[in-house]
Amino acid sequence: MINFNVPPAVGNEIEFIKDAIDTRKISGDGKYTKKCSEWFKNRTKTKGILLTTSCTHATELAALLCDIQPGDEVIMPSYTFVSTADAFVLRGAKPIFVDIRPDTMNINEKLIENAITEKTKAIVPVHYAGVACEMDAIMAIAKKYNLYVIEDAAQGVMSEYKGRALGTIGDAGCYSFHETKNYSMGEGGAILIQDDEKMELAEIIREKGTNRSKFFRGQIDKYTWVEAGSSYLPSELNAAYLYAQLEKADEIYDNRMAIWNRYYQELEELEDQGYIQRPVVPEGCKHNAHMFYIKARDLEERTRLLSYLKENGVMAVFHYIPLHSAPAGKRYGEFRGEDKYTTIESERLARLPLYYGLKDEDQTRVIELIKAFYRGK
Repeated sequence: MINFNVPPAVGNEIEFIKDAIDTRKISGDGKYTKKCSEWFKNRTKTKGILLTTSCTHATELAALLCDIQPGDEVIMPSYTFVSTADAFVLRGAKPIFVDIRPDTMNINEKLIENAITEKTKAIVPVHYAGVACEMDAIMAIAKKYNLYVIEDAAQGVMSEYKGRALGTIGDAGCYSFHETKNYSMGEGGAILIQDDEKMELAEIIREKGTNRSKFFRGQIDKYTWVEAGSSYLPSELNAAYLYAQLEKADEIYDNRMAIWNRYYQELEELEDQGYIQRPVVPEGCKHNAHMFYIKARDLEERTRLLSYLKENGVMAVFHYIPLHSAPAGKRYGEFRGEDKYTTIESERLARLPLYYGLKDEDQTRVIELIKAFYRGK
């Protein structure tokens, strides 16, 4: 069986985890947490970054920093993972779903303004497949209406928009290091923050509402409870696992990009013949080869394609069920405007195996099977 995903491992994970254990500092904010944070600061040119226990928790932390309150509205795409909405629903806010662009599967920036009301507090662009949303337009709308922008860059580590790292453009950005992501710590995430005051508040909230981080830096002689908070601090063992991959981040990037480019090139003929559509990467966007997907004609054809691949030993999968069609989405949120593309495009999309270390012969097998499926049509 050719797996859809295999979590990355580059060789030094066990050594770094053992080193973390030997330091007797495994609860977090130790040697490897600091190493990871510095790596991201240097690579993304962000002002502040904090590792978190998940991207979900990073987004919850962003919602707290932006003071999301009951009754607020937060604009986002429906085609996203549940965490994008959950972070705001937990604060009593209402997710307002708008339609996506069919080319990138990202939020349609031209529809955001019509969804804004006096209750709107924030916009949450989701950079699907590591391909950037149209951030210039989104930031201009946010400035016009005095709204926060929280980037869901869960899939966007090492991606850029016009030379800027995803996650660094809005008021806050959220990364994921789940086992399905390009760089993993099993479960984990990070929040990127551009405002010094919000960075200080984020440190406090992340440490159960205490100023413990200041204490450990020697800025105060004792720490205490100063704000409502929670526990978003990941284990040092997780950070050690992640840092092993960050040391070889470019190697992982190059390997994934080679796999992505091969899919793109070898499936071109099927697109030319009108059978499928390949991903679109707009000018000015540098993606990270987080996933490679194709779009079949419709749901029925996609179902048959995925079944055919599975029967022949290949795990390919569909992706999100649009949130506005889910029970909780109907209860907590609202789709504003026409669902012209969200549902129909989501039903066409099939994700192909792509992970660091995917063997050439396995990728060849996937490509040949897809071609055979369409020849059989």
